[in-house]
Amino acid sequence: MLANSFDLSDQEFKLFQKIIYRETGINMSDKKKRLVIARLSKRLRALKLDNFTQYHEYLNESPYAQNEIVNLINRVTTNKTDFFREKHHFDFLSNNIFPKIIIESKNTGIKRLRVWSAGCSTGEEPYSLAMTISESFKNERGWDIKILATDLDTEVLQKANQGIYPTQSISPITREYVSRYFNRKADGYEISQQIKSMISFRKLNLMLPVFPMKKPFDVIFCRNVIIYFDHETKINLLKKFYAHLKNDGYMFIGHSESLRNMKEHFKYIKNTIYQKVG
Repeated sequence: MLANSFDLSDQEFKLFQKIIYRETGINMSDKKKRLVIARLSKRLRALKLDNFTQYHEYLNESPYAQNEIVNLINRVTTNKTDFFREKHHFDFLSNNIFPKIIIESKNTGIKRLRVWSAGCSTGEEPYSLAMTISESFKNERGWDIKILATDLDTEVLQKANQGIYPTQSISPITREYVSRYFNRKADGYEISQQIKSMISFRKLNLMLPVFPMKKPFDVIFCRNVIIYFDHETKINLLKKFYAHLKNDGYMFIGHSESLRNMKEHFKYIKNTIYQKVG
């Protein structure tokens, strides 16, 4: 048994694998058993339960089961992120996509930009997007710009909404951006209200059969998320993203991910950057 944790048999682990897959789409491999023990042991102690069998019963029979499912999801999901992670994505937005959208608007008269950060974690990605947009559109007027930032983990969404980060977290950001888009706090830095106002943080389960958003997005970021799903789940999710992208809209994925099996939906532009086909 791990220190300060509980025993979890292989049979019990399979039960939790099923719950995690059902609720999140994450295919938790057998190699993740120790991680599950470490993270869920905290919930057993909080609920004063003696073992994982009791916890499984709680998740299925307690009147508070749905609330506890939220806690389970918050424990088992991974939330590693940084400001301007994979900087080439933000450079491509600045140098290619946003100038193109601005030029097109002069012909169409449509000044609307919608970006979705799916799996936004503690907010570094959508805030990086907002700063990039602010720079690209600083000389433009009359634009309707909104960023949707979603995650399944309610705890990271709360942190993202606060927009307060320790000093070490902002090291990837240029001094110019820090000066322009952050306010100094005693315990770190807070995102400026100008940037916060561009973003709506929402809880969203990517396993929903239909997403509630009505209007299409120009850009969708879903990076280092689909790598945790099995093939069928991944394909179904990508088809939903496809349906929510504008024609010729752009899809950004993580450095370990690929859309090579979705050639009829997405055209390869450059490493981890794709464009909607059709």
